[in-house]
Amino acid sequence: MNTNSIKAIAASLLILCVSSLWADAKVKSEDSSDQEAAESKSSDKKGWLTASFETNTILYHQDKKTSATVPDSKFGSNNYLKLDYYNNRFSAGIQLEAYSPVLVGYPSELEKAALTNYYVAWTDDSFSVTAGTFYEQFGSGLLFRSWEDRALGLNNAVMGARVTYNFKDIIAVKALWGLPRFGMKFSDTQVRGADASVSISNAAGWQNVYWDVQGSVISRYEALDADSEIDGCKPNTTGWSARMNLETSGFYFKGEYVDAGLKYYYNSAYDGEGDMYHKKRGNAQLVETGYNNGGLGVGLTLRRMEWMDSKIINGNSSTSNMLNYVPALCTQYTYMLTTLHPYASRTGEISESFVNSGELGGQIDVFYNFRRGTVLGGKRGMKLHANFSTYYAIDKPGTFRAGNLLFRDFSIDWEKQWTKKFKSILLYSLQDYNPSYGARNETWTSHIVVADLLYKYTSKFSTRLELQYLHTKSDKKDWVAALLEINFAPSWSLYVSDMFNYGSSMVNYYNGGVAYTKSRTRVGLSYGRYKAGYICSGGVCRQIPAYTGVNLTVTTSF
Repeated sequence: MNTNSIKAIAASLLILCVSSLWADAKVKSEDSSDQEAAESKSSDKKGWLTASFETNTILYHQDKKTSATVPDSKFGSNNYLKLDYYNNRFSAGIQLEAYSPVLVGYPSELEKAALTNYYVAWTDDSFSVTAGTFYEQFGSGLLFRSWEDRALGLNNAVMGARVTYNFKDIIAVKALWGLPRFGMKFSDTQVRGADASVSISNAAGWQNVYWDVQGSVISRYEALDADSEIDGCKPNTTGWSARMNLETSGFYFKGEYVDAGLKYYYNSAYDGEGDMYHKKRGNAQLVETGYNNGGLGVGLTLRRMEWMDSKIINGNSSTSNMLNYVPALCTQYTYMLTTLHPYASRTGEISESFVNSGELGGQIDVFYNFRRGTVLGGKRGMKLHANFSTYYAIDKPGTFRAGNLLFRDFSIDWEKQWTKKFKSILLYSLQDYNPSYGARNETWTSHIVVADLLYKYTSKFSTRLELQYLHTKSDKKDWVAALLEINFAPSWSLYVSDMFNYGSSMVNYYNGGVAYTKSRTRVGLSYGRYKAGYICSGGVCRQIPAYTGVNLTVTTSF
């Protein structure tokens, strides 16, 4: 273990100790006398400080059976410390991040330690202004979104200024300017944008109908090199979106059209003649409609998009290099075998042998809650949920013609509370996955069955058992998996799991761990073998290599 690794652990433990002392002091203050509480309330006028700390540290080791990735340091540690101060309408905050070094599979531009985010803001009932770093989203995020997701190693906060104004909940506007963050620094790319919404229902005084229209515009500027300028590329790209939302009596409808502006893709076949870059105009159409009432929920989502990969820096392939949010609109699973081949949205790509302008498809989601006392609901009720999603490559750019199948999933899950102590969830999923991302007309078909069984012995002691099976004639053939979780509320929990590929590699991906929670602090320690594949959060995925090691996680707030 190198010096940086020791320093990272020492810093993590120091911050954890300080946070624990702070939390203990706060608990004691909450148990003080009424007079002390009154004094504390009076002191709140001077403002208050909140903080959170998170560390994810892994010690790696060699594993010949999985060809596990082991960094030179045999160690990785991602650490985040966030402080926020509030005083009436004023707020300010900072975030410190340290990667000593970064965990394997995370973007390589995350390195060392730095003060990455800092802001000051003023907010009243109708007006706000922020200077420094901030997060923002226009509409569904197809046009523009800045956000943080530590599971993905993504933080594209904008460093600049933002102003918002709301007039009687009828007209709301916001404007921003800044430099998006890339890795540990802020890029030279500039974004300028505005968003506005008008509530027609509030203006008309309607009580049972909500109807508003919205619009956004975003401008992205990145200085170009001489070759790009000669080839006709422009440093500035402007996109816009128009949206409508309607809700009444359990029914809802949302529509969005996006023109993302021109995109530039390098021509790998360029030989000195013709264009060095392919110029494509990004666009997307999104429709969401459904009904929710009386225990029934039905939702239909349709989306078509092409050339929608909005980048902070052109030509950079990092998973953190994005300025918009294009999630996979399908069931987001958490069970091990259902996530072996998760779907990632296709936003358009050009290679020497393959051109795919994007995707089109959608999903229908149906949920019904059989209430207690009904024939099917029985004494404690029952929940039934089904989802069907399918997506295709666009056969010809600029059309709605479907090409090769990219992904299809049909799932149904049944949740039943049998007694006060026993609850079960049964799930079946039929997945078709295209391993060539639409380049060829081929799919891998998988049948997946999951049983999730929870039993509460007492109010403080419970167990949860997962049993999973995957059958396929493709890829690495059949899998089985199991997980046993034991909980001693409110503090302790432990688990053991195994995922076994008996159809091909005959490798066990075992894992086990224990976690302790007290107040706002959680400490987890685990050891296991992890399969190469994808990790997804909110419908966005990043690829991870195989690794084996000991994992320490700590989260706390105070």
